[in-house]
Amino acid sequence: MHELYESPEVRDAVVERWGEEVAPGGVVDRSAVARHAFANDDERGFLEGLIWPLVGRRIASWREEQSARDAAALVIEVPLLFESGLDHGFDATIAVVADEEVRRERAAARGHQSIDERTTRQLSQQEKADRATYVVANSGSIADLESRLSAVLAKLRP
Repeated sequence: MHELYESPEVRDAVVERWGEEVAPGGVVDRSAVARHAFANDDERGFLEGLIWPLVGRRIASWREEQSARDAAALVIEVPLLFESGLDHGFDATIAVVADEEVRRERAAARGHQSIDERTTRQLSQQEKADRATYVVANSGSIADLESRLSAVLAKLRP
């Protein structure tokens, strides 16, 4: 859903809210947006109120496009699925969880700043696991994750 930040609608809204610095040259700098969005609850609420409805519409549109396909399953990755309230309307949900230290290392490797602030505003790994239909541990390798996800997808096939 990162491409949503490329849309004029999102770009214009974040520039209006936080200034030209968040979109130098007309291109949204997601790190700059994050600095503003995680500054306080009001700023985060603004961004969530902007992005989450767009994510919901994008999901609905994609599902409609895929309805003609004879696919065994449609997989949609939604960061903050439960926090956003977008978890309704799915036959099953999968929480991919990892140890806190692994999550912290991975986020830092991606250049995410304010990791503790982000984490405190999200459901805990246990809360996500409790809400999900399936839980997949992701503290190992990509191959391990792929294997575990494949096993869940095999359960979902009719």
